[in-house]
Parts: sequence; structure tokens; C-alpha cells
Amino acid sequence: MAMQCSSFKYDVSCTDGDARCGMFQTARGAVDTPIFMPVGTQATVKAMSPEILKTLGSQIILSNTYHLHMRPGEDLIKSLGGLHAFMAWNGPILTDSGGYQAFSLAKLMKIDDEGLRFASHLDGSRHVLTPEKAIQIQEDLGSDIMMCLDECVAYPSSEQYVATSVKRTTLWAERCLAARTNENALFGIIQGGVYEDLRKRSASEISSLPFDGIAIGGLSVGEGHDIMMDTLDVTVPDIPFEKPRYLMGVGTPKDIVEAVSRGVDMFDCVLPTRNARNGMLFTRNGKITLKQARYKNNPYPPDETCTCYTCRNFSLAYLRHLYISREILGSILNTIHNLHFYLELMSDIRHSIKERCFDRLRKQVKEMYDD
Repeated sequence: MAMQCSSFKYDVSCTDGDARCGMFQTARGAVDTPIFMPVGTQATVKAMSPEILKTLGSQIILSNTYHLHMRPGEDLIKSLGGLHAFMAWNGPILTDSGGYQAFSLAKLMKIDDEGLRFASHLDGSRHVLTPEKAIQIQEDLGSDIMMCLDECVAYPSSEQYVATSVKRTTLWAERCLAARTNENALFGIIQGGVYEDLRKRSASEISSLPFDGIAIGGLSVGEGHDIMMDTLDVTVPDIPFEKPRYLMGVGTPKDIVEAVSRGVDMFDCVLPTRNARNGMLFTRNGKITLKQARYKNNPYPPDETCTCYTCRNFSLAYLRHLYISREILGSILNTIHNLHFYLELMSDIRHSIKERCFDRLRKQVKEMYDD
């Protein structure tokens, strides 16, 4: 019998069209939506300390079950007080199931209805990941929001294969629910590739189960922005209004505002941190690529309207120097700025929904980041 969650609550406070503003409550605090979750793959958001994340306004972060299972192992983390104590982060943490990384990083040996058999990308050791194991790992980590094991198919894939994966994803979702033994939240994941009927089938099947939230998986895997939005158009209406909707692994500022306009509440992506380490900054005036020579003598900050620590103290010339010199401080300062940009964007989105002027912000972001 699946345990029902009692600590997770979600409420929509206002809407502007299909865009919605709300809040969900976890045992470790409340989170305003729409929300962006910085990615802390291996129990750390790269180039960030927990204290800096707090000062930036991070309300919740994401960690990676596969990587933590491979190294250092959930047993060690549990023995040291769980993931929150291990990484000194006292806010909510969402953990993925590890399935996507088993597909994308490890050497996948076999997949069937029982689960995944794969070889570690670290040392080639053999592992089996079942729905029950995915839940057990996440419970040992002590995450506030756990994700079901699902099958994320490659793009493109045949309709016949995607149909099989949808059936398997629902079967695994039922087993994940049955395996849960604590009161932390558990989200189901919709799959279905880019096939409208399979997306709707998956949305219907996953939404009928007693999950605390519903994730939309299998997008941002190469299908492009327009197909992603078309897929959301046929998927989101079949998700219950009263449950938070999480678009996994997305995305760019344009992706985010367009998904919010369709009723999505939660996002995560490595773009702001990865791009920071690669010398690319997001600003209200578009992207900045620090390797470009035109910034060599620039005395101005990346964004004169930005209030982050980086923009208040450093010039583009200095940031370019750090990047060219491969100084660690460059990655730190760039990451501070990019995460500040993303978290401020989400704050602006929430404010614009409350003021019923979201479409104006949406158009501004699209114009600035419409590649």
C-alpha cells in the first residue's frame, strides 16, 4: 500500500492566462512558484557554497541520484546525517531517480520491465536500478522531493518503441509509489516522446496515480524549441490543476517563459552554471561571451542594472582576464551572476503574474533570447 504524503502541500494563488503563481510546502520550508532549481549534481552546485546560494535567493536545489549512488554512495551519506547535513544545505532538495544518467552516461547493458542493468561510467562496475532501488536510494539520501524511475527515450525514436516505454514508465511509477516508506513528496514523470497520443496517454495514466506533483520528462533532448512547446501544448492540459508541474532539464530564458505561459511551475537546468564556467553570461540585454576581444578593455559590469555581487564590483575586462587566465575566481563570479539572473527572472515572472502583466515580460524575454 503506497504511503500518502502529509508534509507536501501545494496551492495556486493567482493566474494570468495559463501562467500561474503559487507555493508548495515541504518539511524544510516553502518554495514559491514558478521556481528555478540550481543543479547540484554531486552534492554541490559547481563553484558555489551553500551560503552563497542562500544569498542569491535559492529556495530549492536539485541533486543527482545516479552520481551520488556511484560516489560516495547513499550508505555513507545516510551515516553522516543525510544529504542536507552532508552538503550543509538546510533548504529543500529534489533528487532525480538516476534513470536518465544510467541511459546517458553509463554503459546500458539491458532494460526491461524489471529495471536497468548498466556499467558505471567511473569504473565499469555492474549495477541494477529498479523502481524500488531508486526510491530506497532517495529515501536514504533524505531528499524532500523524490522522482520516479522512468524511461527517457532518445530523440528521435519510433512510435512503437515510445509506446513500449510509456507502458513501462507507468508500471515503474506504480512500483515507486508502492515502495515509498516515508512522508516526503514523490513526483511521477510523463513520457511519450513527441507523439501526441502517447503524451496524452502518459499524462492521463501518471496523473491518475496519487503523486504529489507531476513532471514532464523526455524533452530538451534535441527536438528543438518549437516541438518542445507543441508537446507541452498537448501535455499540460491533462495534468491536474492542483498539482505542481515540473519540466525537467529546461532550460533557456526563452524556454522558461514560454513554458510558464503554458502552466509549468518548476524548472532545472545546468545552463547557468555550465555556461558561467565556459565564459558565457546571461544579462537583461542578451548574452555576453567573455572570450570576445571587444571586452578586453571594457570598464563596465556585465549588466549595469544587475545588483549581484559580480556586477556591483567587477568589470567585464576583469572577468575576461579571469576567464582567459583560467582562474577559479572567474567561474565563481560568473556563476554568481548567472544564477542571480535566473533567480531574478523567476522573481520577475512571479511578480508579473500577480500584476497580470506576464505577457509583456514574456515578449521582452523572447525578443532578447530569440536565437
